[in-house]
Amino acid sequence: MPPSDWFSPLLRPELAGLTAYAPAPIPSGSVRLDANESPWALPPEARASLSAALARVELHRYPDVRATALREAIASAEGVHPDSLVLGCGSDEVIGLLLNALAAPRPGAEHAAVLFPTPTFVMYRQTALSLGMRPHGVALDEAFDLALDPLREQLRLHRPNVVFLASPNNPTGTLFSRDRLESVLSETGDTLVVLDEAYAAFSGVRYGDLCERFPHAARLQTLSKVGLAALRVGWAILPTALAAAVEKVRQPYNLNALSQAAAVHCLTELRPEVDAAVQRVVAERARVEALLLAMDGLEVTPSAANFWWIAVPDSAARVSAAMRDRGVVVRSFHAHGGALTRRLRITVGTPSENDRMLEALRASL
Repeated sequence: MPPSDWFSPLLRPELAGLTAYAPAPIPSGSVRLDANESPWALPPEARASLSAALARVELHRYPDVRATALREAIASAEGVHPDSLVLGCGSDEVIGLLLNALAAPRPGAEHAAVLFPTPTFVMYRQTALSLGMRPHGVALDEAFDLALDPLREQLRLHRPNVVFLASPNNPTGTLFSRDRLESVLSETGDTLVVLDEAYAAFSGVRYGDLCERFPHAARLQTLSKVGLAALRVGWAILPTALAAAVEKVRQPYNLNALSQAAAVHCLTELRPEVDAAVQRVVAERARVEALLLAMDGLEVTPSAANFWWIAVPDSAARVSAAMRDRGVVVRSFHAHGGALTRRLRITVGTPSENDRMLEALRASL
């Protein structure tokens, strides 16, 4: 019999530095403000309408491999050609599709490189490593904006295949300065620059005009932050020739029929309800941000997303644990070290959830 770890020599060496995504169990009855989900479910009438649409899905048939109706709904909403879209199971899968397709090393390089600011969405790094690419992070400046000189230096050193720029950025909640985004785009003609708009609904800022001006720019979008996280629907808006190439690495039927039907219904018939929920988050963000700013000892970064990025006086690990004991779960970034040892990310909840969060935070400082 072979040893129990017979497969170890066959694993990618990069996997040794990765851990599987396994969030800690959430105590029953807790207020969950750690995952940047919408706090509001669809209203009863909208849920009934959605149920009727889902009842028409033929579960004995494979899904539409092209997700034609969904593709057309997104294209209409964004003013783009349907063939410019690559759809996936959340933006996580789309990130993987992009990197898988664009993984050829540059001439003279052993591995393809991927570049992004830090801190930012962890899946850029995680996916690059899992595909044998080399991820390179560039620290944001003190205002959590793009630091252009270090970024230029890393672009020169590594000549990345792909640059990811999330704006608003997760976890900082900040919009990158438009002139700095344009500078990056002006200096990266043979690199795909992905403008991740996962949180754009909460900022009102989108980058379709930049993609029209710069043919190597792309946009990444998702339904997960606007109240439809369970659907796992995301997409990239790409130059059509690149989209056709990326489609070659997409698995058939990667987006199930129920998610396709629900996404179409929510982007069309239920769009007013989805947009209304976003505006409720924006209003609640402003109300609570003013109260956070009034708390002694906190540093609160103005947010353009659906969460707050705050620094506590001492240890984020201690404060988040104390809040958890009080029934409120938030995200601590202490494990990242350095200046992030004091940082918490707190998702905007309902008014009652946010009031409970404020009470727990005050008691935990």
